[in-house]
Amino acid sequence: MIEQYLLSLAIFSPIAGVIALFLVRPERTGLVKWTGLVTSLVTFLLSLVLFFRFDPEMAGFQFSESAVWIESLNIGYRIGIDGISLLLIVLTAFLTPIALLGTWNSVTQRLKEYTMMVLLLEVGMTGVFAALDLFLFYVFWEAMLIPMYFIIGIWGGQERIYAAIKFFLFTLFGSLLMLVAILALGYQASIAPEGVFTTDLLRLYEIGPTLPATVQLWMFLAFALSFAIKVPLFPLHTWLPDAHVQAPTAGSVILAGVLLKMGTYGFIRFCLPLFPEASIAAAPWMSALAVIGILYGGLVAMVQTDMKKLVAYSSVAHLGFVVLGIFSMTEEGMQGAVIQMVNHGLSTGALFLLVGMIYDRAHTRMISEFGGVAHVMPVFAVFLMIVSLSSIGLPGLNGFVGEFLVLLGSFNSDVLGTKVFAVVATTGVVIAAIYLLWMYQRVIFGPVREEGRYHGQALKDLNLRESTTLAVIVVLIVWIGIYPSTFMSRSGPASRAVVKKIEQVRSGSGSELARSSEAIRTSPPQP
Repeated sequence: MIEQYLLSLAIFSPIAGVIALFLVRPERTGLVKWTGLVTSLVTFLLSLVLFFRFDPEMAGFQFSESAVWIESLNIGYRIGIDGISLLLIVLTAFLTPIALLGTWNSVTQRLKEYTMMVLLLEVGMTGVFAALDLFLFYVFWEAMLIPMYFIIGIWGGQERIYAAIKFFLFTLFGSLLMLVAILALGYQASIAPEGVFTTDLLRLYEIGPTLPATVQLWMFLAFALSFAIKVPLFPLHTWLPDAHVQAPTAGSVILAGVLLKMGTYGFIRFCLPLFPEASIAAAPWMSALAVIGILYGGLVAMVQTDMKKLVAYSSVAHLGFVVLGIFSMTEEGMQGAVIQMVNHGLSTGALFLLVGMIYDRAHTRMISEFGGVAHVMPVFAVFLMIVSLSSIGLPGLNGFVGEFLVLLGSFNSDVLGTKVFAVVATTGVVIAAIYLLWMYQRVIFGPVREEGRYHGQALKDLNLRESTTLAVIVVLIVWIGIYPSTFMSRSGPASRAVVKKIEQVRSGSGSELARSSEAIRTSPPQP
């Protein structure tokens, strides 16, 4: 019975923590922290059960649940996961307790409400990755905005209100266009032979590819704009640096580690399978924007004076690799994109934690304020080096696996039809090495300043809690770098299924099947 509803438990279990927090007095800060941490750890354990009970040989959706919601419109509570969504759900459930534990003493005002917002945010994020009904997906997608808006707007920096409103408006604008496309797609299902209005994703997988190319293109653009804002893809990235810099450390970890992946996940789950012809036509343009983002994000990160803003712009570059892998429409590129989503969540999440930890001590993030930190914080220096090398893509660490597969897939892509994208994107790896190692050299090496005092503050090395939090992430960084098949074996069948569908459309078999099916339905019976 429990296994039947295991996915729902994983989605909604944080609500139990929210309810419990309602009963806790705000001044009991220790109990508030432990309630949030224990709740998020229970959710993580449920995600591990999903991970180990998942059958990696199946390309379809598992742990599926379905219930009628709005019967007249054929809208239902339909959820399920394949290997791609499984990895992202586990990543979400992993990073939430990491963010809470890594910033244990960072938030002092309205701690109870803050913890509740983080748990509610986890519900929305997990629901997005599990939804198999477009209306349900839209509800989770919008619901996720609310707690993140409050996390930035209440517990953020000096310009938090501006950053929160900008984040909200950018995302809401794209979401409204996606809602229009969802309704249009449901209408197309209703006018199909023997059709009814529905938002059932599996049914729409059959309807979408049969639509005329022009209709597909308009719907693709509506979905793609919403997802491109969330990624964010150049030139729709301007909300991201403000949101990252102003958000509290845990907000930045979750924003970079999970929320940005909703955009790239949306391309894989919705755009490519629903509108394959439009996706093929748009692939060179999307890849061009991705490559521009890789170069632009890296070059802008190189000149940043604020460590947090440097990491924020690095996300624009790293997510560009993910988008390039997706629109290479090769198995290597798709697998590289999926594992790179996980890699970015780990590496960039750890970078934001490290920046937050040194900010809590020095009360500044300005690179020029530091120097010789290795002498007073040697453990911090070691962790920052490992995570920076991971983000650069050093062989043996997780970043190398994803970037190598993305570059290989885009280099061999028949859809893109040119090797220029891969060649130019490769320079992004070099640029990443420049801005991360240059930042590391200026912060960590050199003479100790003011007898170990930075910005007027004496720095202490990482404590046991902080070191343990980062060590868990480093274990996964090395694990994926050395033996990625633990994770890629689960996402492989789903990635191959998406690529196979694209190949069928390119070869004409997908369209022929649609025309044959239509001919059979409309032809009169033979005597």
